[in-house]
Amino acid sequence: MSPKDRMETDCNPMELSSMSGFEEGSELNGFEGTDMKDMRLEAEAVVNDVLFAVNNMFVSKSLHCADDVAYINVETKERNRYCLELTEAGLRVTQFSSHTHPKVVGYAFDQVEDHLQTPYHETVYSLLDTLSPAYREAFGNALLQRLEALKRDGQS
Repeated sequence: MSPKDRMETDCNPMELSSMSGFEEGSELNGFEGTDMKDMRLEAEAVVNDVLFAVNNMFVSKSLHCADDVAYINVETKERNRYCLELTEAGLRVTQFSSHTHPKVVGYAFDQVEDHLQTPYHETVYSLLDTLSPAYREAFGNALLQRLEALKRDGQS
């Protein structure tokens, strides 16, 4: 599998020193020697990467996950709720609900609107960066804390 075909997962700023992901032939992916991925496992990794910077995030238990698709529910720090679709193409918003306009935009978690033509994002970081200014701030603060810790460790 070429790097272009793999889903980019980026890194959590708290784990900058240990980049990890699904490598071809790795025992972590559970599909040694194949190009198949279990999107539920990918979704769980996405949730674990950014849970620190949102109010709530979890893999949907109501919507069917398969080898090629998984759904993630996320509530931003601004209290906006999204249902995200994760596929080989990336992540995209499939449904949105705002605490200020819930009737205008519809449902929140576990809802998929097939007519929505939202763009795919290569990473959860780029998706959340477009949706949540508070995510950007939390991510930046976590990164700064990690860099300060590395600087302190380097000076001792």
